[in-house]
Amino acid sequence: MPATALIVIDMLSPYDFEDAERLVASAEGVVPRLAGLLDAARGADVPVIYVNDNFGDWNSSAGELLAHALSGARPDLVEPLRPPEDAKFVIKARHSIFYNTPLEYLLSQLGATRLVLTGQVTEQCILYSALDAYVREHEIVIPRDAVAHIHDDLADAALRMMERNMGAEVVDARDVF
Repeated sequence: MPATALIVIDMLSPYDFEDAERLVASAEGVVPRLAGLLDAARGADVPVIYVNDNFGDWNSSAGELLAHALSGARPDLVEPLRPPEDAKFVIKARHSIFYNTPLEYLLSQLGATRLVLTGQVTEQCILYSALDAYVREHEIVIPRDAVAHIHDDLADAALRMMERNMGAEVVDARDVF
């Protein structure tokens, strides 16, 4: 099996935006599964990379983004996924984890070509990141129960598109490692 990296996308959120209530409803079920995946990855020596939106603040650090999320509306959804002090952390400004970030370089340094994309939002950042991973010739794994969505129908369509058009392996979280 190729070298794998677990990527946690946009889970450090204050949940203070339009549609946050809909996303929270999905994230509540995702967080325990994602916490289990984080434990499994660390136990298997699989690198974990947190990639998070900077919410338009170009002076943000990983610690500041974490503090902002923990002081937000749902710290209970952030705390179980808290990055360790030495976490690999990439800050992004747009939907894709690759767009104008050093992620590709980090992945090459790790030798990771199989990417497990987790986090939120399935029909937005997960979908766009999967497409960018696909065009970069990475293997893509999407644990369907470890990605949160706003719209059920769009999330289902996004998962189908990733599987069909990008060759993504869409599995349950328990089947990733």
